[in-house]
Amino acid sequence: MDPICHIFLLLLVFHKINPSVLSCVTGCSCSQDSFGRSLLCMSALLRQIPENIPQDIRKIRIENSHLTELPRGSFENVSALECLWLNFNNITVMHIKSLEYLPALKELRLQGNKLSSVPWTAFQDSPALKILDLKHNRLDVLPEHALRYLSNLTYLDLSSNQLTVISRDVFYSWPVYQRSQRVEGQREAVSTAVLALHDNPWICDCRLRGFVQFIKSVSPPIILMNPYLTCSSPKFRAGKFFHEVELNSCMKPLTSAPDTNMTVPVGLNVTLTCFVQASPSPAVWWTYALKLLRAFNVSTQPISEETVRSELLIPAARPADAGNYTCTAANFLGNTSVTITLRVGTPWASTTPTGWAAIAPAEPGAHVEVRIAKQTVYGITLEWFAVAAAAAEPGETWYTLLVGRYDAARKDAIYIGPGVNTYSVTDLLPATKYEVCVAVRNQAPRKGQCVVFVTGSDISQLEQREKLIHIVVIVCAMVLAVPAGMYACTTEARPGCLVRCPGACPRRRRGGQAQATGSKESTLDSLPAGSEDRLCHPKGGCGAQQPPDHEEPDKTRPPHRNSADLY
Repeated sequence: MDPICHIFLLLLVFHKINPSVLSCVTGCSCSQDSFGRSLLCMSALLRQIPENIPQDIRKIRIENSHLTELPRGSFENVSALECLWLNFNNITVMHIKSLEYLPALKELRLQGNKLSSVPWTAFQDSPALKILDLKHNRLDVLPEHALRYLSNLTYLDLSSNQLTVISRDVFYSWPVYQRSQRVEGQREAVSTAVLALHDNPWICDCRLRGFVQFIKSVSPPIILMNPYLTCSSPKFRAGKFFHEVELNSCMKPLTSAPDTNMTVPVGLNVTLTCFVQASPSPAVWWTYALKLLRAFNVSTQPISEETVRSELLIPAARPADAGNYTCTAANFLGNTSVTITLRVGTPWASTTPTGWAAIAPAEPGAHVEVRIAKQTVYGITLEWFAVAAAAAEPGETWYTLLVGRYDAARKDAIYIGPGVNTYSVTDLLPATKYEVCVAVRNQAPRKGQCVVFVTGSDISQLEQREKLIHIVVIVCAMVLAVPAGMYACTTEARPGCLVRCPGACPRRRRGGQAQATGSKESTLDSLPAGSEDRLCHPKGGCGAQQPPDHEEPDKTRPPHRNSADLY
């Protein structure tokens, strides 16, 4: 037989006996060495574990592909697998039974993937595992039972993850550590275990206390690959090595306040303060029992390692801001709170209409000029501007507008922010005497900052009143030859001012003009009556509508408040 045909027949028979020897995965390469057959898939852009992996493969290396999952049953046909390298893929999920058919697995490398958690119980199916490489992933939690099923591990790399806090019990329950801590007489031969934990953002507070103590006490056969573990936070410990810090025990929050009962005047800024002692640093928030939505400002800052101060700023306190404010602090041990009761006074209240008390020392020279820009039957529009010291910071000046009936003991307070110099008061009662004052916040109104006015009964009456004032002025000036003071009397329209007018004016021009005087008196008497402090009839009787604050002639009058009082 031809020698070539003989060789071909031998190869064909050998292939039929063991066809897997010559087979491999498409797009990958297979090789043979002293370790056994290896499958190498580098940059093959695989999206899942190949299904037709030859059974005699001992080492699989799939890197720089698009694997996103390590599913169950992926290695069912390669139970003899000893090394599995799946570095630099996009694996985010590892099934709890992904290692189910790999009892001989000794090395698992998952470096450079996107695992945020690992099903640690999955390693029950790989009791022979000696090397586990999980560096450059996104692990942020290491549960207490994590290493319980890695009894033969000699190399564990958890570096360059997102671990912040670990309990020392994670390592105390590790069989490798337990074997190394047995008494000298019973100690077994334990192989060296290398542990890599560096380049994680460790939070060096009370929660890491046990772990730091473990790192300080670790000794062979457990060896740290990099013993210089550093703190990332809090700020005052950032960059420090573990052997440089001493951590205290954890503590449930304890809240307190320097003043739990506060009373402030209207319009002032008020700051509520609470102090919290806790470890680790607590979360702090404020609640308001009345659920009033206001733009409050909260600032929380540490003042020592275990104490923080939280402040709640209430700008321009109003009566509606009164109530109970609760400062609550919480950490993983629990939460506590402290309540501060706030009372907002009404410093503008007075027992008499003319009494105004300042709630703070007035600035020297501070003054506000105010005038009525427009008047309607049921309201007015005010305009004002600050002069002297009050105008030093016009962009930051707040004003207080006080509105109420002239005889009311209390006035409603309206707070006007910076940059506003006009305000309309509406929905007033008709035929009622009102007083409006504008003052710089925290100051009492001064002379010239208040305006007294009377609302009309209806539009026609208001127009009639304006016409009446002009007619009276003309009559008194042209016919009765009233001096200039009479015009002021008419415009000021104080109660009882014109009671004397019908009697005084005729007596000024008796003699040869009696007939003419009588004619003019009848003209004056025939004029319609005004509202409230109106012109009086010749006989001294007043109109049908009497104001509630009408004063008797013999009673003391309140001091004149403003020459701009309107009628």
